[in-house]
Amino acid sequence: MQPDRTAELVRLLRQRILILDGAWGTMIQERKLSEADFRGPPACGFHDHGGDLKGNNDILVLTRPDVVRDIHDAYFAAGADITETNTFSSTRIAQADYGLENRVAEMNRAAARIARECADRWTAKTPDKPRFVAGSLGPTNRTASISPDVNDPAKRNVSFDELSHAYGEAIEALAEGGADLFLVETIFDTLNAKAALFALDAYFERIGRRWPVIVSGTITDASGRTLSGQTPEAFWNSIRHVRPLAVGLNCALGAALMRPYIEEIARTTDTFVSCYPNAGLPNPMSDTGYDETPEQTSRMLKDFAQSGFVNIVGGCCGTTPAHIRAIADSVRDLPPRAIPEEAERAIA
Repeated sequence: MQPDRTAELVRLLRQRILILDGAWGTMIQERKLSEADFRGPPACGFHDHGGDLKGNNDILVLTRPDVVRDIHDAYFAAGADITETNTFSSTRIAQADYGLENRVAEMNRAAARIARECADRWTAKTPDKPRFVAGSLGPTNRTASISPDVNDPAKRNVSFDELSHAYGEAIEALAEGGADLFLVETIFDTLNAKAALFALDAYFERIGRRWPVIVSGTITDASGRTLSGQTPEAFWNSIRHVRPLAVGLNCALGAALMRPYIEEIARTTDTFVSCYPNAGLPNPMSDTGYDETPEQTSRMLKDFAQSGFVNIVGGCCGTTPAHIRAIADSVRDLPPRAIPEEAERAIA
């Protein structure tokens, strides 16, 4: 378990804009891995697994840790201060699609240890630029507040208790593996996020220590709302009770269409603000599957920084180390968003 680095993280956030890493799916797809890669050597125990594993990117922390390590290193080399664990789908709910519910704790623990090893190695190289590990908690592939059946509005395919139990299992393993903070991300249903936040609070109370938490929602279309119907301000007000280190937006529309919504978050929140958009909208004809070049994405995030909206920036789907390097260069000399003095005292 990693020592508490909250004070160090808060100090850096007051000094400068911190850089989060970029997309994992994009980088893994570039490797063109085979089913054999996803199954790994016989010692991993997947050779006789009954279903296909190709596409289950999270399992690579067990079967191809070298690939995961290379991606962490590439993002740190590009300028990232914070790397996410490769655990976006490492809950028993999401892993049920692959029949791997019983390997979830192992996956989260291994992912955090790999990220921790890489972060510590890069910190040792440049002690003036410490690196941090964010335990990634994705939204799962189910929604607690929306029916999967248009003919039955009351139907649900997951409960709050099931979600909080699944998140709790992942949280404990990520902490044991060495995460510095937790990132509840790509939130399209706030009830799912509340289950994750409930599980985090329960774990913190049981352990007797709090980890910093970043909460990141996603605006799904031009209506400016999450899938479960909240505006950015409503989203913030529904999760602010957990006292997150930062709140923000990621994924979805890309930076150009995200601007009014991250502005709304920055205007209404009294904590640090994060933003890591897609590289524009999906485009199957481009090399990364998304429209924006590193120069385009970094130019828009520089505008967010110049406008005083952000404290943490990075990339989501379609971004690469080249995007992260361009983003880091574009905001290097810009001040971080100032938050109210009262809020500063609260998180100190």
